[in-house]
Amino acid sequence: MKNYSLKNILAVPLGAITLLAGCSKFDKINTDPNQTSQVTSGMLATGMILNITRSSISSTKGFMQPYLLGKYLTWGEGQESFQYNKFGRANFDRLLQLRNIPPMLAYAEDDGLRKSYSGLGHFIRAWQFFQTTMQVGDIPYSQAGKGESSNIIQPAYDTQKEVFLGILNELDSANILLAEGKKFAGDPIYAGEADNWRRLANSFQLHVLMNLYKKTNDPDLKVIARFNDIVANRPLMRSYADNFALTYTAAAGQNYPWSDVPAGSGNSFVKSNYTMLSATLIDPLKAMKDRRLFYYAKPSPVKIAAGKLMTDWDAYIGAEPSNAFPVLQTMRVGKDYSDLNNRYVNLVNAEPVSLFSYAELQFVLAEAALRGWISTAPAQTYYAAGITSAMKFTAAYTPDLEDYHHNMKIDDNYIQTYVAAVALTGNTAAQLQQIILQKYLAGFLQGSNYNAWYEHRRTGYPVFILNATTNLNTPTTQFPVRWLYPANELSFNNANMDAAVQRQFGGSDNVNSVMWLLKD
Repeated sequence: MKNYSLKNILAVPLGAITLLAGCSKFDKINTDPNQTSQVTSGMLATGMILNITRSSISSTKGFMQPYLLGKYLTWGEGQESFQYNKFGRANFDRLLQLRNIPPMLAYAEDDGLRKSYSGLGHFIRAWQFFQTTMQVGDIPYSQAGKGESSNIIQPAYDTQKEVFLGILNELDSANILLAEGKKFAGDPIYAGEADNWRRLANSFQLHVLMNLYKKTNDPDLKVIARFNDIVANRPLMRSYADNFALTYTAAAGQNYPWSDVPAGSGNSFVKSNYTMLSATLIDPLKAMKDRRLFYYAKPSPVKIAAGKLMTDWDAYIGAEPSNAFPVLQTMRVGKDYSDLNNRYVNLVNAEPVSLFSYAELQFVLAEAALRGWISTAPAQTYYAAGITSAMKFTAAYTPDLEDYHHNMKIDDNYIQTYVAAVALTGNTAAQLQQIILQKYLAGFLQGSNYNAWYEHRRTGYPVFILNATTNLNTPTTQFPVRWLYPANELSFNNANMDAAVQRQFGGSDNVNSVMWLLKD
C-alpha cells in the first residue's frame, strides 16, 4: 500500500479507458482535443484496479452496506435488508471488466511490461471470479468474457470446484509472471511495483485456500500441499504498508467514503446520523479492554451527561442489530448509544480502506497453524502478529487528538500487554473462535465486501444473534447462505443458469441452498 495520490490517474477521462473500434471522417471531425485518443496498458490497468477498489468500496450509505450484513452497526433511515438478513439477486458486473485484460496485454510496450500486466490480469481475474462465486456458487468461468474473441455470448457455467481450481491456477500464474515483470504504469495502489502485486497474489491465495478448508481431502485441489508450498517458497505481504488498500486524499472526489465533505458533494447521509455501532462489535471490545473501542466509537452522550468520563468503558453502548427496528429507533431517539468516532466524519483523508490486509493474512496463517496445515510457527505467533498489525494500523492513521482516541492511546506497551491478555487458550474450537473474533475486530470499516459475513458463514464466528421475530429470511429460523442468480442471467443466459441450478440445488435457486464450498 503506497500513499499514492489518485489525482492524476482519476483525471484521465472515462472515455480514454473505453476501447473504441473503427475509423471514419466522423471520428476525425468529432475528435475531442481535451481527451487522449491513444489507449494504453496503464489506462486499462487503472480502470480495472479502481473497479476492484474504488467502485467496490463505494461511499456514504453504500460504504456501510457490507458492515450492516457483518453486524458491525445498524442503520436508522429505514429497515435495511442486509441488517435483517434479506438477500436478493447478485450481479456479474465485476466480470465485465475482464474484457479489458487482452487489450491491456496487447498494448504493453516490451516483454517485462507484458509480464507485469499479464500477472496483474491473472490476479484481477482470480479476484473477480472469487468474489462472484462466493456469492452464488457455480458461475461462468472458462467461457466468461469470450464474446469478442470466440463469439460466446451465452457462457456455460463451470462447477464451483472448477472455478476454484481456475482461481488457484490464475494466482500461480500471477506469482510466476510478476516475479519476472517490471514496474508498470497505471497502478494507484502500489505505484506499479510488481513485487507488491506478487506478494498480494500469494497472500490472497492463502485466503482462498482457507475458504476451501472443507475440501482438504480433494486430490485435485491439494489444499494443504498448496498452502504449505506458498508459505515455504513464495514472498508474502510484510506489514500493513503492503495492504491492498485505497488511500484517500483531500482532492475533490477522492475523500474518505464516510467523511463529511463540503455541502453539495452528495454526502448528505453522513450528516443524518443514521448509524449506531452494534453490541456485536462494542461488547467484545469492552470485555477484553481493547482500546480500539476509543478509536472506533464515541461515548454515549447520555452516559457522559450522567457523569461517566470518555475514558470509561461503560460509557460506550452498542445496539443489538437484530432488535426490531422500532426498538432501535427508540434507542436512537434516546441517544444512549455509541456512534462512529468523529475521525471517520472529520477526516477527508482518513485511514486507507483495505480490501486485503497483512493483518488478515496473519489470521489466516494462525488458523492454518491451529488446523495443523503448517508448522513454520505456532498459531499464537501469527495471531499476535495479526493483532499487533491491526492495532498499529489504527493508531498510525489516527491524529493525536483527544476527540479521536479519547485519551486511551494505543502504543507498543499497551499492544504487548493486550496480546498477552488475549493469548490463545483452550481447545481448538475455542482458539478458532478467538482468531476469528480478532479478525472481525480488525475488519471494522475494512475488508473485502462481505468478508465478515463470509467468515460467519464459514465458521459460525463471530456469533450473530438470530432473532426469528425480525429475521427477513424465509424461514425466519435460519440465516441465508447465498444470493440468487442475476436477473440478467434469467433474461439472456437462462438455459445455462437453469442447468447450473439443477446441478447444484435440484432446480431451486434459493438463498438457503448450500453451495459446494460449504458442504463437508
